[in-house]
Amino acid sequence: MSLIVDNLKAVEATLPQEVTLVVISKFHPIDEILEVYNQGVRNFGENLAQELIPKYEALPKDINWHFVGSLQRNKVKQIIPFVSMIHSVDSIRLYEEIIKRARAVPRQVDLLLQVHIAEEETKSGFAPDEIEAVVNDIRLRQNDAPYRRIRGLMGMATNTHNTQQIKNEFHNLKKLFDRIRKTLPLNEKDYFDTLSMGMSGDWELAVEQGSTLVRIGSKIMGERQYNHI
Repeated sequence: MSLIVDNLKAVEATLPQEVTLVVISKFHPIDEILEVYNQGVRNFGENLAQELIPKYEALPKDINWHFVGSLQRNKVKQIIPFVSMIHSVDSIRLYEEIIKRARAVPRQVDLLLQVHIAEEETKSGFAPDEIEAVVNDIRLRQNDAPYRRIRGLMGMATNTHNTQQIKNEFHNLKKLFDRIRKTLPLNEKDYFDTLSMGMSGDWELAVEQGSTLVRIGSKIMGERQYNHI
């Protein structure tokens, strides 16, 4: 087995079955993605539209593509016909662009609302104290319903060696997720089921605090191979 497959097996052996694994394949070539695909993985994540599109075209069509990076509004049109889930909805303007483009296809897209839980200003997202109002605002836009499902929340912890701080940030996001979910009617609660938190450096802490989906790249794929298509 290759090192990539060995890494994947090691993660899968530790990851609870109920937690979804999204393998972050950005900056890795087709043949390496196929190694992971051939082990049964179907969820892959990319953060650049210009890299995602040729990979989508070249790889098997039963892959669920997750867009995990900051998404520019002028790139939405390019990925909306096929992307399975967008993790990084961090503004109402981006949400509205997604709806506009999904309506034009037409299709329904799964979305996660990104919450800013880290100390770094470079990370984006809705403020924790505004996210409940944002969810309610979106829910009232019933004409949008055929084109989106709000599946849950996403957050990235501070890049720090302070594990207690990371745990606290994840714990607070889990409390927020649970509080929002409790307020939803049954038909929406059924699919508001995803809390995306945890990456290569902190995924085990995220799972401990209640993550239902982890985004793991270098821990499985190794160092990035290139920075452009």
